[in-house]
Amino acid sequence: MKQDIQALMDFLTRSVSPYHGVAEVLRILDEEGFADLPLTGDWRLVPGGKYRIDCRGTMAVAFTVGESFRPQDGFRVAANHMDWPCFYIKPDPEQVAAGCLKLSVEPYGGLINNTWMDRPLSCAGLVTVKGERAMAPERRLFDFGRPLFTIPNLAIHMNREVNKGVALEPARDLLPLCAAVEKEFNKNGFFLKKVADRLSVAPEDILSFDLVLYNAEAPQLIGFEEEFLSSPRLDNLTSAFACLAGITGPQRPSGVNIAAFFDHEEIGSQTKTGADSDTLTFITEKIACALGLDRAGYLNALLSGFLLSCDVAHALHPNRMELYDGGNCALMNRGVSLKLNYSQRYATDAVGVGIVEGLCKARNIPYQRFMNKAGSPGGGTLGKFTASSLSMPSADIGVPILAMHSARELMGARDQQSMNDLVSAFFAEA
Repeated sequence: MKQDIQALMDFLTRSVSPYHGVAEVLRILDEEGFADLPLTGDWRLVPGGKYRIDCRGTMAVAFTVGESFRPQDGFRVAANHMDWPCFYIKPDPEQVAAGCLKLSVEPYGGLINNTWMDRPLSCAGLVTVKGERAMAPERRLFDFGRPLFTIPNLAIHMNREVNKGVALEPARDLLPLCAAVEKEFNKNGFFLKKVADRLSVAPEDILSFDLVLYNAEAPQLIGFEEEFLSSPRLDNLTSAFACLAGITGPQRPSGVNIAAFFDHEEIGSQTKTGADSDTLTFITEKIACALGLDRAGYLNALLSGFLLSCDVAHALHPNRMELYDGGNCALMNRGVSLKLNYSQRYATDAVGVGIVEGLCKARNIPYQRFMNKAGSPGGGTLGKFTASSLSMPSADIGVPILAMHSARELMGARDQQSMNDLVSAFFAEA
């Protein structure tokens, strides 16, 4: 798999919803020769095999089996998440005001609301359509594929305090506009009909949808030497891309390597496709059974394993340096960030630090340590959930970025390579 920055930009452009992100992951794995395993079927695994699983559309798991496998070789897991803060479109969303059609939305995750204003937006996700059986509706990936929406700011003349920071009310201030309304206009079903037209189905055949607004602006290299990447969805598709680079590269000769692409981290991970579920635990047990391990052998493989929790890190902000711990900062273009927090908001422990630093030093991978300033809890990651459910030592790593949870974020263009190299080393080192 290509690992250059243009390949990352292509991945970001195609992954316009969690469903599309997972579909892109599966497409790349297919190109790399990973065999498709049904989540609920029987598995037959062979030494040297590589496999992928579609877990209900917004989660995927890929794994490789070493040519020789013993329980003490253990499972190595690199986990990431495919979702980001955004807006979901509600059912029957149409509202009409001031000659405009606008849509009701629900905020998802911890958005920086004002960064979504005045941007070209589109809409993508999953649509379910009537199938031959009620218990088996047809699933369709959906993307309008072009900018159709915008959320306009109020002019400063009518909002004189705007530059002092004004709260935005989601049900009032964050409704996207999508059409001009003439005198004779039936708003009911307008949006659903547009979706149906795009899918070439009848509106009455659409059962439901999970559709998100996404920033339709393209990723862009910026800076005099193109040393920065400005893009939507860096959190956390940079980590997903690194896990893909790792699992499709050279693999260690023994043990099982696993790349897990979760959903719903931005809302707490407590869902069937989130890291705080039993889905990955069930999958690792199915792997062990297919390899002929008994229960004790499976537990030994887990307890001999290690987890890399892959999620973006906070880069030192040049305009607000007082908010950071001066001795434990991560700078853009200085390498992958190893994240520590003694309250375990990050899952790194001393063993994890030793392993990551050992890999980086052995392979000349640039890295840096990060800790939040005392009294500032920062964000959490999926690492603590996955590490606790699998009972593995762990480490939290990620690309340092600015404007985290903005509609458009910023990273050092050189840092993706160090992230890719670290995950690849993790899977390849004997």
